[in-house]
Amino acid sequence: MNLKQELQQMNNRLDKLRRKLAGAKERGDKAIAGQATQEIDMITKKINKVKSQQKRQMNQQGSDVKSLPFNRVLTKAEQADMGKLKKSVKGLVVVHPMTALGREMGVKEVTGFAPKAF
Repeated sequence: MNLKQELQQMNNRLDKLRRKLAGAKERGDKAIAGQATQEIDMITKKINKVKSQQKRQMNQQGSDVKSLPFNRVLTKAEQADMGKLKKSVKGLVVVHPMTALGREMGVKEVTGFAPKAF
C-alpha cells in the first residue's frame, strides 16, 4: 500500500474515532471516551509520521529531477503533443507547477528536465 492510501485510511479511522468520542461524551461514558482519546492520539502520531515520510520522498524526488543536467520551459505546442515529445527525448521528466513535485521545486511554468539538451 502506498503512503497516500495509508494516509487516507488513517484519516478515515481518525474521523470515525472523533465521532465515537463525541457520542461517548454526549452519553457521559468516560471509559469509552478515554479509550477513544488514546486511540486518537496514537493515530495522530502515525499520521504525522507518514506525512513526514511523504515529504522526505518528495524532497528526494525533487533533488533527483533537479540534478538532471538540462532543463527548460516547454512551449504550448510541446505541451499539446506530450507523447511525441516524450518519445523523442529519452529520460524526459515533465514537472507541472500545480503538482506536489512542482510546488516542492518551486516551478512556475511547465518545465522539462532531461539528461541531454532537447
